Amino acid sequence: MSKYLGIAWIAAIFSMSGSLFFSEVMNFVPCTLCWYQRILMYPLVFILGVAVYKRDFRVYRYVMPLSGIGMLISLYHYSIQKIPFMREVQICKSGIPCTEQYINWLGFITIPLLALVGFIIITVSMFLLRKQFKKSMH
Repeated sequence: MSKYLGIAWIAAIFSMSGSLFFSEVMNFVPCTLCWYQRILMYPLVFILGVAVYKRDFRVYRYVMPLSGIGMLISLYHYSIQKIPFMREVQICKSGIPCTEQYINWLGFITIPLLALVGFIIITVSMFLLRKQFKKSMH
């Protein structure tokens, strides 16, 4: 069970570290949607870290809502970057445009996609943890 918890924690650490690298080292200014994704990801590092330390296998109850919402925001953010008609329904109206692509590795890997992958890894890990936890309770 603890391997799923560890995988989720490592994904959260990498996601937070990556976003800090892009903003603090590469000097990329985060857009509004990037900030929302950070608001949902950064607490996961601490929540999952405490859960790993305490071996709290019920942490999925707290993590899944944050990672699920984070996945939706990341997916929306990625779609306004890559799907032309979605640009018309973007919510970013001030500051850095949410359609800005600081990175575009291989023509499709952008910062919101990296965030989406992190949220997916965390969410899938929490689903597996929940399944295994409930199985062990029977």
